[in-house]
Amino acid sequence: MDFAVHVALQKYGFHLPLARQERMFQREDLVVDSQTLWDQLNALAHHLQPSYEAQPAVVFSSPLIHADETHWYMLNQGPGKKWYAWTVACADAVYHRILPSRSGATAKLVLGDNAGVVMVDGYAAYQTVTKPGADGPASRSPVFCWAHVRRKFVEAERVAPVCAEVLSLIGQLYAIEADLPQPHVLRGEQQAAALAQRLAVRQEKSAGGCHPRVGAGPLTVFLSNPWVPLDNNLVERQLRDMVVGRKNHYGSKSLRGTEVAALFYSLIETARLRGEDPGRYLLHAALAAIETPGTVTLPSSSD
Repeated sequence: MDFAVHVALQKYGFHLPLARQERMFQREDLVVDSQTLWDQLNALAHHLQPSYEAQPAVVFSSPLIHADETHWYMLNQGPGKKWYAWTVACADAVYHRILPSRSGATAKLVLGDNAGVVMVDGYAAYQTVTKPGADGPASRSPVFCWAHVRRKFVEAERVAPVCAEVLSLIGQLYAIEADLPQPHVLRGEQQAAALAQRLAVRQEKSAGGCHPRVGAGPLTVFLSNPWVPLDNNLVERQLRDMVVGRKNHYGSKSLRGTEVAALFYSLIETARLRGEDPGRYLLHAALAAIETPGTVTLPSSSD
């Protein structure tokens, strides 16, 4: 089991393709082909499946959900065939799925019927899911990302210098945020105090920096909801490993490959967010599931 965990961590934690691992083992006079390495990953993933399936409940229990997506190559369907890695995340948990579409219907599948606040970019699929009447009563409140807005004004500034004023105002918002506490790392009375401080400072200082033509609707939710950050960078950071992995091993060769990749990226990144060594966590969770099939073990849990 230690060997399977090592292979999984090398591929999904450090982005080493199985063919490269095979060559590394050969240099140590160990003859292990890439198919055998894949078989080890697949078997380990079966043991960890219940823990992976528990991830969405953890993420959607958060007062704020972050969502984003990026393309993922499906190699057995021809060169350049794109699927999409969809990600939902909160401050201490991540859940990835790799699916064949980037449609509004897929966004609805990913977000489900979970109520709450979800931070997204301006992609139309998210707007379709979160607007009233999209799938019955509106259960999700969309929040938009100031970092995405800023990028648009940076692009436009080349032909419209007046955008510099807006960029200055956005910069002021970030300067105010830099001195505010982060409530998600606190608990109890300290967390409540941090939320109250964020709300008071934002209403006193940040509200004046939101130009009415720029900071409308979902962009200004942070002024009334202290859980909401200015941007969606948290989930973009959680997609970074998949982007690096995609570059190094080019995606997946099969549907099962996408499922295994999503599982390991989810569990490894959640362990890192919670300050637990990913290799130690994977081994602990797998051994618990072997001893008692179906056992769910989350990173840094009391199990």
